[in-house]
Amino acid sequence: MRAGPPESGSGPRTGSTRALLLQALVALALAALAYAAFANASEKLARQGITAGFGFLSRAAGFDISQRLIPYAAATSTYLDAFCVGLLNTLLVSGLAIGLATLIGFAVGIARLSPNWLARTLAATYVETLRNLPLLLQLLVWYVAVRVALPEAQHPAAWGGAYLSQRGLFLPRPDFFGVAWLVPLAFAAGIIAALARARRAARHVETGAETGPVAWPALAWVLGPPALAWIGLALAGHPVGIAWPSPGPYGPEGGLGVLPEFAALLLGLSTYTAAFIAEIVRAGLASVARGQGEAAAALGLGRAKALRLVTIPQAMRVIVPPLTSQYLNITKNSSLAVLIGYPDLVHVFMGTVLNQTNQAVEVVAITMAVYLTLSLGLAAMMNAYNRRAAPVSR
Repeated sequence: MRAGPPESGSGPRTGSTRALLLQALVALALAALAYAAFANASEKLARQGITAGFGFLSRAAGFDISQRLIPYAAATSTYLDAFCVGLLNTLLVSGLAIGLATLIGFAVGIARLSPNWLARTLAATYVETLRNLPLLLQLLVWYVAVRVALPEAQHPAAWGGAYLSQRGLFLPRPDFFGVAWLVPLAFAAGIIAALARARRAARHVETGAETGPVAWPALAWVLGPPALAWIGLALAGHPVGIAWPSPGPYGPEGGLGVLPEFAALLLGLSTYTAAFIAEIVRAGLASVARGQGEAAAALGLGRAKALRLVTIPQAMRVIVPPLTSQYLNITKNSSLAVLIGYPDLVHVFMGTVLNQTNQAVEVVAITMAVYLTLSLGLAAMMNAYNRRAAPVSR
């Protein structure tokens, strides 16, 4: 028998309407829950005499910050200025830790597959030791144990104008004011040229063309232009000024000071995360077929050049996704700086600013939004690179 037409009110359209209605009810329930939480928090803040909102950001901060990358004065700067100082400190240590951890991780990961027994054993010991110790414990080791072994502040160790003591490392600081900005500009241009040279060499390998040396020309591009700009400014009568540190009654003063808190956090984050990156790199290199290395050797490429131009570019397709997670972990783990006194975003904003203003809801919301934005932005950049490194489907 032939089936009759579907009954009215049944079929895919009814199911779709029911699903939309259910989603609308869930959205309304979540909105009501959020409103109830907000109203409850506002009522409790009003009872304590605390005005909700972000107006507190324009009030004078009244406290000093040990490390700052922008002008900041305790008497005149606002809580917004303190937030910017803490955010820049977080970005500084996170960016440097990502770069340093990547270098260490790739070196150790390559050494894990080295034919040299000593290099392979040392790399394996590094990985198994550091990744199985808590990060907080490693930070305390860098900050307490290593710092105690340094000279006292009144008797620092001196090397060529630099001083090292328990107060930190004090280096000569070049002042790039006026036309001296040409030196960092030349340095940035040299980095871009070196990256372009490396990319051109990679394309030559893909097409089978002669590549030529890469490392030494890249180093010349990075160091040559700023050195020429420095010398040229000196010959033109506009030398780059240098602020030299000098011994003081309480320790070295002046120059570029590297706080022990900053150094401990940077080294702790870098060495700890590098142990995980090393295993990611080892797995990525092992995923490349052995025939690729044999083909590179047949073309006359040495082991180092074959690794750099053939094996690693193919392994990046496997390395990048888990590497992204490690980069995100560095950014989030930098919040442990509060335990060793480094003035990052959490220490400055969630600590001092929150204690002085009692604007808990606003301070927590801003801090969460910052870390969420940093994580999503970093993940988006790594995903974009991953799409470029992915194999092209034919």
